[in-house]
Amino acid sequence: MRITYLFDPLCGWCYGASPALEQLARLDGAVVELAPTGLFAGAAARPMDTQFAAYAWQNDQRIARLTGQPFTETYRSKILGQTGGLFDSAPATLGIVAVGLAEPAREIEALKALQRARYVDGRDNASLEAVADILNDAGFAAAATRVRALDEDLLAVYRRRIDAARSDMRRFGAAGVPALVIGEAAQRRLLPGNLLFGSFDVLQVQLQAA
Repeated sequence: MRITYLFDPLCGWCYGASPALEQLARLDGAVVELAPTGLFAGAAARPMDTQFAAYAWQNDQRIARLTGQPFTETYRSKILGQTGGLFDSAPATLGIVAVGLAEPAREIEALKALQRARYVDGRDNASLEAVADILNDAGFAAAATRVRALDEDLLAVYRRRIDAARSDMRRFGAAGVPALVIGEAAQRRLLPGNLLFGSFDVLQVQLQAA
């Protein structure tokens, strides 16, 4: 079963969906493909100001209550409290793409490391240098080196993957992330992201019906 996971590494709800994503990846016969949408990347990035930080923290608390995923005070002070920076998911997305080029089977592991670094450890993964450091510390030395070099091949794959994810969002009418596209070729269909936050048994039933 092919499962395409539409996400953004700086999306708090995608972080909240991490436990379900890991369970999906462990299902027999399931192939999970990460599809970064660039929701907050590049031109879609925004300044981290006081108003946005307050909104993000309020939203994070909702996610924590629903999913049990931790958003620490360290994250609140070191990330949300450092206004004047940029909320840009391009560096973290490039990090995941770099891991995919070096060790494709470890992309979900890399995403988890980048999310934990931000939301638990308070390390700002919105810069290339920080992403490279996080990847290196998590055992992705080759990907870290590639992020620092930022070669044209990496950028080309990054653009292709975002274009493909955005094409899926348009094709299937996905209103946001996270979301799942299930199946192969003409049989593919969208599953709503809210299934990632409820009973995993219910999600499995929906997958089996695909």
